Amino acid sequence: MSSARAARPPLRTDRTDHADHADHTDHTDRTDRTDHADRTARNHEERRTTMAKVYTTASMSLDGYVSGPGETGFDRLFAWYGNGDVAVETAHPELALRLTEVSAAYWRRVASETGALVVGRKLFDLTEGWGGTHPLGVPVVVVTHTVPDGWPREGAPLHFVTDGGTRGVERAVALARELAGGKDVAVNAGTIARQCLDAGLVDEVGVDLVPVLLGGGTPFFAGLRGAPYELEGPVSLAEGDRVTHLRYRVRYA
Repeated sequence: MSSARAARPPLRTDRTDHADHADHTDHTDRTDRTDHADRTARNHEERRTTMAKVYTTASMSLDGYVSGPGETGFDRLFAWYGNGDVAVETAHPELALRLTEVSAAYWRRVASETGALVVGRKLFDLTEGWGGTHPLGVPVVVVTHTVPDGWPREGAPLHFVTDGGTRGVERAVALARELAGGKDVAVNAGTIARQCLDAGLVDEVGVDLVPVLLGGGTPFFAGLRGAPYELEGPVSLAEGDRVTHLRYRVRYA
């Protein structure tokens, strides 16, 4: 985070101009909040008419982080991917999982119900676009300011949305729903999940809760405009080995 330089005070401040500016700022803030509430309610109401859900889920530490300081901690957050005896194949043969029976049943259910993903540029870059195929073998919509060099690629089911802010995630989720073929859409934790939740686009929040304290890093949610949000549930719960799989339903006011 960059520090902001304090603004130099004006030589003269007129009381009337200052009051008008304050009134204008208050009016703008109220308008922004009203527009945000209306948009959230509209998005949520539109999706009540469909069976497929939009959800976000992540492996999370007990102190609320989906990655540790400096993009560390993944070995601990995802240790449950390899601490069992049940082999679970992915779209990448070299990325086969070894899960417990509980976690394998959970994984297979989620994978079978998910038809598309929405992710941000950060995850896309970290994974190098999964080589063109996500391990779930489903289409991916990437929200980014600019399309990466060399993309899109023929035969690779990765799509790019370059609109910013709420409009960007709305377009991305709408495209993902089309690509999902009636199945659920998953949105990536972090900034994308926060933007989607504030836009009223998220139906459920999943947490693969791992018993570790990372002490800092990237939180699952940060800077929510519409907080607090109340969640119902858990609507599902499965206790694996060193991970508890939880799912909650979002309650919009």
